[in-house]
Amino acid sequence: MKFVTFDTASKAARPGAVVNDGAHILDLRRAAELSGASAPGFGSLLELIQAGEAGLEWARTLVSRSPEEALLDAGGVRLLAPLPRPEQIRDFLCFEMHLRQARRQRLQLLASKTADPDQALQRMIDNGQADPPEIWYKQPVYYKGNRFAVVGPDADVEWPDYSDFIDYELELAAVIGRHTRDADRGSAQNAIFGYMIFNDFSARDTQAEEMQGQLGPAKSKDFDTANALGPWLVTADEVPDPYSLQMEARVNGGLWCSENTKTMYHSFEDIIVHVSRSETLYPGEIIGSGTIGGGSAFEIGRRLQVGDRIELSVTGLGSLRNTITRRGAAA
Repeated sequence: MKFVTFDTASKAARPGAVVNDGAHILDLRRAAELSGASAPGFGSLLELIQAGEAGLEWARTLVSRSPEEALLDAGGVRLLAPLPRPEQIRDFLCFEMHLRQARRQRLQLLASKTADPDQALQRMIDNGQADPPEIWYKQPVYYKGNRFAVVGPDADVEWPDYSDFIDYELELAAVIGRHTRDADRGSAQNAIFGYMIFNDFSARDTQAEEMQGQLGPAKSKDFDTANALGPWLVTADEVPDPYSLQMEARVNGGLWCSENTKTMYHSFEDIIVHVSRSETLYPGEIIGSGTIGGGSAFEIGRRLQVGDRIELSVTGLGSLRNTITRRGAAA
């Protein structure tokens, strides 16, 4: 199933399901009301996930019936992020190509501020700063994102006023569907409710500076509208192999990246096993894969401008589009 969160001019945000090959959105709350039966978990998509298998089975039943009174034309609704306020966001770094290319670019950015950029860059390379740290190969590494800074498809992403270099990041996100602690690989796989596209926007110049503090990204990732999610949350049974998905990024229609998730070094199962050690994961938590190789402008030596439209596409998960804006900029 493909779940969404949507609103209309007359309806507040509510969960829906994509039906009729994308032509319609089934208003799950309205469909539950029309069924005349008590249905769990239809106040929001997060509540549906938290209801577990009972909520999912009810949703399947309602989709099979698809009462006409609860069907809305897909073009007449506004899609929001599937989880407008997720329980948690953990973003990992699972693609070696991105890690290597981004580290090299970050060093070049730092070196450019010195008296002799070429010499400074070579010194940093000689010191091993361009190579992935050994710990990256041993275990998944991550930071926690701002769950309040979430936007959905076709939303504007506001350029933070403290940065001169904003960037997109093409990622795959898994959503936790059940309480999970001390998982093995089997239970880790079963803990995944579904997948969606994640655009992890970043202030690159700010990131290059603050990462010298060796505490991970902060304000480079932590600004309003920084996390774009959507357009759908696709249940895991519709994604038989998340490690063979083609991922593409386009800017103003031009193809900037085309890569495949088969290059993911740490799997979502690896991640869940690692994170759930002595810690409970909760339904509705988001786990980001990190940026796929070549999946950011920074890596390929390009820059975004105000007004640029970024479109991220993943096999079976749709396309997520967002536009860069700046507060106070002329329309």
